[in-house]
Amino acid sequence: MSETSHASEPQTAANGARQINDFCINVATANGTGSQTSNIALLRAMFRMGIPVAGKNLFPSNIQGLPTWYNIRLSKAGHIAHRDVAEILVAMNPKTVAEDLTKVPSGGVIFYDTALPVKEDREDVVYYAMPVKDMVKSMSVAPNLREYIANMVYVGVVAELLGIEMEMLRSALDTHFSGKKKAVDLNMQMIEMAAEHTRNNLPKRDPYWIERIEGGNKDLLLVEGNAAGALGSVYGGVNVVAWYPITPATSLADGLNEYLPQLRRTSEGKSTYAVIQAEDELAAIGMCVGAGWAGARSMTSTSGPGISLMAEFAGLAYQAEIPTVVWDIQRVGPSTGLPTRTSQGDLGFTYQLGHGDSRHIILLPANPAECFEFGYKALDLAEQFQTPVFVLSDLDLGMNLWMSKPFVYPETPMNRGKVLTAEQLEALNGNWGRYADVDGDGIPYRTLPGTNHPAAGYFTRGTGHNDKAAYSERPEDWEGNLQRLRRKFNTARKHVPKPELTQQDGGSFGLISFGTNHNAIIEAMEMLKADGHVCDYLRIRALPATAEVGEFIEKYDRVYVIENNFDGQMHGILLQDNPSHATRLASLSRQNGMPLSAIWLHEQIKAAHERFTKALA
Repeated sequence: MSETSHASEPQTAANGARQINDFCINVATANGTGSQTSNIALLRAMFRMGIPVAGKNLFPSNIQGLPTWYNIRLSKAGHIAHRDVAEILVAMNPKTVAEDLTKVPSGGVIFYDTALPVKEDREDVVYYAMPVKDMVKSMSVAPNLREYIANMVYVGVVAELLGIEMEMLRSALDTHFSGKKKAVDLNMQMIEMAAEHTRNNLPKRDPYWIERIEGGNKDLLLVEGNAAGALGSVYGGVNVVAWYPITPATSLADGLNEYLPQLRRTSEGKSTYAVIQAEDELAAIGMCVGAGWAGARSMTSTSGPGISLMAEFAGLAYQAEIPTVVWDIQRVGPSTGLPTRTSQGDLGFTYQLGHGDSRHIILLPANPAECFEFGYKALDLAEQFQTPVFVLSDLDLGMNLWMSKPFVYPETPMNRGKVLTAEQLEALNGNWGRYADVDGDGIPYRTLPGTNHPAAGYFTRGTGHNDKAAYSERPEDWEGNLQRLRRKFNTARKHVPKPELTQQDGGSFGLISFGTNHNAIIEAMEMLKADGHVCDYLRIRALPATAEVGEFIEKYDRVYVIENNFDGQMHGILLQDNPSHATRLASLSRQNGMPLSAIWLHEQIKAAHERFTKALA
């Protein structure tokens, strides 16, 4: 913090209660005004002060002009799940200000641009007026930069009144502008001017404070899930990427374009990878399937509409048994839906993507560290099982900054699966079948193009075929192949990432969920325990479900399956796997475009379980 800032000398609010590092800030602006720079600077500054924080960017599906909100949650207890209520509003958008004001709870704070029609007619909140236009006028700045620099006014006012350290803001801007001193200095000049105005004109009248936590956030990163997934894929050996732009998956491909040139070149500077922007999603996965057949480690990234277009090639790769990886950063559908809101609505569709009988391996990351981990594990699993592997992240994880543990470098060698060399073919006297199940695990052996042996070649078929890859319409060949593919899928249950168990003493019922619901569930479990409802929780990290999932369901009379979609898709999948336990499983699902909140989960689980126990009695 600046040495001249009065916030370095904490004052007690009028009611005597100080709320430190435990509240939410909601910044309401218009898309395309540069507010993202300001908001992320606030988030990074708080993070570097050691405070657990989480930021949610709620932006519209257009380029400029529509309303956007940025929600920052501070939690000294480390809770980073979405909250529906924000105690502090920064109002900068005339189109939404009337509604935004009504959402501030009693006891809250409203920072507002004096150009907005704010009457200060609520006695239960504190108002701070910010003369944004006047302050921008007082700076000598190019006209085209005035709209962007205006957002730094609220950064300076908020920082001064809440206690955000000025040097941490400078450090955050230095990161954002990649060390470009001129840009950093210009923005800091506006921030410091706004802070000085605040010291002279806006006495502190609210109870909300931000204070440094020494040693807080030690060894943690702030990173987006898409960037983490891209980096994990690079470390997993990806060397062919084909993609088509789509929100919210584009930044994953952008990450690959950033990291691959840095990390995947020979000592002579030659690239060892190819990144291709295809003409559409169908072409993108087609390129990936072709590259996977040729022996490359290939991947693409997309979202729900792209998955729809990829269905035909996904079925081909499943039937012909060709490895590739597809990252689905889920948004709200069907159709165009809500392109910039989050969802877990692609699970059921992707699990059985393709016409006919098929089931796919799916990885379900919950945080950036798992995005990194699954970046390389997906490539291993795809080659090990000779099949498409889908990684289902979501917009919330993919496009927002999250606190994360450092990524763990994959020390084990790449698993390329059952690939026959020329020497092995020679030892077999060329007697092998491309689609034969030699080991009883359902996984056949393959050769790669260019293998120097006369028996290496085979026909890659999406049509009916026998063990030798010869075309066949015989019923027994088709049925036998389906049975082998199902054996292969069941073998995968022993090799996909196992679920994560969270137990409490005396847990009397169970929760099952996956992905980014995790943080809200952990927080809701604390609330439930305070009400006398003690439960255990299993987070599924992959499909097909491992044996641990069935064992967990067997332990309880009631298990609630929690997910961020309308239909309860994971619930349906678990019913398929565990039909004898159907009466134990209950669905608790919601889809409104937002991440699940702990408060909603607490209310829903508590009410559902009280109904269940009452019915038993």
